[in-house]
Amino acid sequence: MSAQSGSENLLIKRHPDAPSYLSGNDLGPWGIYLEQIDRVAPHLGKLGFWIETLKRPKRALIVDVPIQLDDGRVTHFEGYRVQHNTSRGPGKGGVRFHQDVTLSEVMALSAWMSIKNAAVNVPYGGAKGGIRVDPKKLSRAELQRMTRRYTSEIGILLGPDKDIPAPDVNTDAQIMAWMMDTYSMNQGATVSGVVTGKPISLGGSLGRREATGRGVFVVGIEAMKHLNMPMHGARVAVQGFGNVGSVAGQLFMHAGAKVVAVQDHTASLYCEAGLDADALAAHVAVNGGIRGYIDAKAEVQNISNESFWSVPADILIPAALENQITVHNADKIKARLVLEGANGPTTPAADDILKDKGTTVVPDVIANAGGVTVSYFEWVQDFSMFFWTEDEINERLARIMREAFAAVWQVAQDKNVSLRTAAFIVACTRILTAREVRGLYP
Repeated sequence: MSAQSGSENLLIKRHPDAPSYLSGNDLGPWGIYLEQIDRVAPHLGKLGFWIETLKRPKRALIVDVPIQLDDGRVTHFEGYRVQHNTSRGPGKGGVRFHQDVTLSEVMALSAWMSIKNAAVNVPYGGAKGGIRVDPKKLSRAELQRMTRRYTSEIGILLGPDKDIPAPDVNTDAQIMAWMMDTYSMNQGATVSGVVTGKPISLGGSLGRREATGRGVFVVGIEAMKHLNMPMHGARVAVQGFGNVGSVAGQLFMHAGAKVVAVQDHTASLYCEAGLDADALAAHVAVNGGIRGYIDAKAEVQNISNESFWSVPADILIPAALENQITVHNADKIKARLVLEGANGPTTPAADDILKDKGTTVVPDVIANAGGVTVSYFEWVQDFSMFFWTEDEINERLARIMREAFAAVWQVAQDKNVSLRTAAFIVACTRILTAREVRGLYP
């Protein structure tokens, strides 16, 4: 995928509300989050009294993760777990394994989880975790040892009523199984609700793997209705073709749209007639990326990473990493609708460019909230030990996503603000109302 620079507005000056442990001027994703909070502040009324609550994580834990490699050597990785806010419930958020993980990134992701959970009104606060590592360089045994040591190190924060991890970048159901088992061994009892996104055999929920992509599709349908955009023949471009991008692309294709462009870390593809999203997902499952995909029924072109952003499309789904849509490419985007499948893919400056162009952006805190919504369903099922059918889960997911989108759309219309600002207004109001009624202790 194209690793666009997201440094605009971040290297100019240090944000006055940045924690002291983020040194220097480059605040990274946390700086973007703080700017988003600044933009919503004028809309909070008397709740603005509590706004500093949103500008500081409740807890930020940095841990050393030493493991013994298969060749006998010992190596160390740096791990993080951040709880941004727990006023509305236990912390909830994924764990990512990636070589570029930083404290700033994990802090911002935990804060966006606070906003996301409040925006869809599930009873969670926000948390996030990560290890700075390239997991592709580890054997399966080394990956398991690292996961278990990391879980032990952050175990002081975890618990089904305290902080509940889930899969994120480069983590999956197996990683969650190892985390659950490690925590359970330390507790002396099986605690299935300590993580979500687990295998079905360990109390995982049906529909969880597809939930984020399905949520992107559901809010996409709602946005298209408001914008009077027909589904049949709509051209869709997807950045990132993992669980989120592939599921969203497949659902749009089956609904009558055309997936005309896809980009991931291996290549960028364009097909005017529309790619077969099902066949492409199968190719990725075998080959680890979209590179080398050939469609016998249509001409598939390899294009540059930069050209991806300017392909003729009606809908753009950034579903990779943060800071992908920046001042360097926002003006090239032709899509009328952007559905943020990734966390934080658009910088504030790029947001302004898209707004001036008349592009509607459905922000990540609504668009990709399907995953945490079904994680909530999984958590509830684990507590009750009563499990739902996939049809029940998908129906409940769609209802929550539609209701959340409708509430945000109405606020955007009433206050004449972007959907992102509207989502933050809805979420911050709920978080700060909880903070106000709980008061301060001691």
